[in-house]
Amino acid sequence: MALKLIDYGSPEYQQMVQLRNDILRKPLGMTFQKEELDKETEDILIGAFEDDKMLGCCMLIETEPGTVRLRQMAVLNNLQGKGIGRALMQFAENIARDRGFRRITMHARKSATGFYEKLGFSLLDRVEDGFAPGIDLCRMRLES
Repeated sequence: MALKLIDYGSPEYQQMVQLRNDILRKPLGMTFQKEELDKETEDILIGAFEDDKMLGCCMLIETEPGTVRLRQMAVLNNLQGKGIGRALMQFAENIARDRGFRRITMHARKSATGFYEKLGFSLLDRVEDGFAPGIDLCRMRLES
């Protein structure tokens, strides 16, 4: 498996959008809007690949000096639990640190908080107003 940074607008980016849409959006009856994707030009886009096939992805967005927010973490359903998410997170953490970020924050689905806690994230609180009905989110943070 290869982990790499993805260029906005590239063929790999198109795979990333498709994976995020399939795993994170379609199950909620949602799709991406062009305006949302247009905002990703400066984000740190990360993918896990086997040959040319994307297995998982995530993105980091600078929210303030020294802090990035992890968003849109997705791994193919049939490959979850195989270490791809852990590898993506370790790669993302190293990229963030190399670029001078000392804190990673996120809103994680409640069902995924155990995964992130094993990676060193602290659970801060529950987000009362999630982005979609029936999805409980928790704020989490990793300090390095």
